[in-house]
Amino acid sequence: MKLESFWQATAPAFTGAAREPLPARADVVVIGGGFTGISAALNLARSGISVVLLESGDVMSQASARNGGHCNTGVAQNFASLVASQGLEQASRFYRAFDEAVSYVQQLIQDEAIDCDFRLCGKLKLASKASHVAGLQEAYELMRRTVDPEIELLDKTAVRDEIASDDFHGGLLQKRGGQMHMGKFGVGLAEAAARSGAKIFPHHAVTKLERLKGYQHRVETAQGTILADKVLMATGCSNVGPFPWFQRRIVPVGSFIVVTEALDPALLRQVLPNDRTYVTSLNIGNYFRTTADRRLVFGGRARFAVSNPTSDSRSGEILRRAMTQMLPQLGQSQVDYCWGGMVDMTADRLPHAGEQDGLFYSLGYSGHGTQMSVWMGHVMASLLAEKRTENPWQRDTWPALPGYHGKPWFLPLAGLYYKAKDRLS
Repeated sequence: MKLESFWQATAPAFTGAAREPLPARADVVVIGGGFTGISAALNLARSGISVVLLESGDVMSQASARNGGHCNTGVAQNFASLVASQGLEQASRFYRAFDEAVSYVQQLIQDEAIDCDFRLCGKLKLASKASHVAGLQEAYELMRRTVDPEIELLDKTAVRDEIASDDFHGGLLQKRGGQMHMGKFGVGLAEAAARSGAKIFPHHAVTKLERLKGYQHRVETAQGTILADKVLMATGCSNVGPFPWFQRRIVPVGSFIVVTEALDPALLRQVLPNDRTYVTSLNIGNYFRTTADRRLVFGGRARFAVSNPTSDSRSGEILRRAMTQMLPQLGQSQVDYCWGGMVDMTADRLPHAGEQDGLFYSLGYSGHGTQMSVWMGHVMASLLAEKRTENPWQRDTWPALPGYHGKPWFLPLAGLYYKAKDRLS
């Protein structure tokens, strides 16, 4: 079992990194080489704006290439709960933003001819307990009436036709869900940005940010200093570096994934005949899908812990047991890959984007960032280029988490809380 991301291990190498020294200035400096940052750099470069992207490690080395590979409509919260907290108009706006983001990713793949196994297959949310069916029913009725007339509610018999498991009591099928190979997509997106003129500098960690006037900043790295007319923060968790304001608002939460060996096609047709993306309804639940080469990608918050080799390995064993309990037909299947990564979680489990003290940002996708991060790179590029003013994730305030300064000391307590919720639900 390799302790590395399947997406990264099976993606082509990125060849578009800048070979020249860091320039003295740029119209825009983007901090972070994941989906948000690379998408923003691509769109800025297309507009003729000089853009430099700084990434502390390799391009696409964090959440953008360490996730479950889903590209779905829908926010992290149950839609009915989102309506209760945000109101129907705002909740519908958020939902449609995710739908638009899926379309944008699909179009971008086509425009740039990115070979990444993209396909629309539908997302099925599975009721892990009989008591969860009522929540799916409420969400179904509300969503069908307002934002998704094609959504379907499945009973236990219909779910059994979707997945060869007796663990589930119903399901909610959103037909716009999709999937792709995250590593191939990320590298293809980065190559497109470099071709368009973006200067991409891996292994250039930002060590200091100094605001000069207006939006102008001096950005320091170990390799040199660059003057930026504007700066976009696209760093995900932001828990490393000189970003204290963001570190008080984003909690890094570990999520873990295993990938099986290539499976027999007949076995996959038996177990997952419609080959969708799947997510369970528990707070500490699972998400899974297949790959183009017939593997099962199975993930979840197996443990409320940070990601490191020891933690990843322990979590991998938990996930392997959960997978074979859910799908006993895979009990003899070998696990080839296991890894973890950090989800940039916000208190409301929604993205936040805007401007703070002259610094632009788009962060906090809370485990639903594959499509939204790419689309928000486009949105933020348009805002930076002053081509648009609309931003769906702009809020009047973004309060800091009380008692939190970047180190998630409370994760074990959060794990106990959510486990209790799952037992009692």
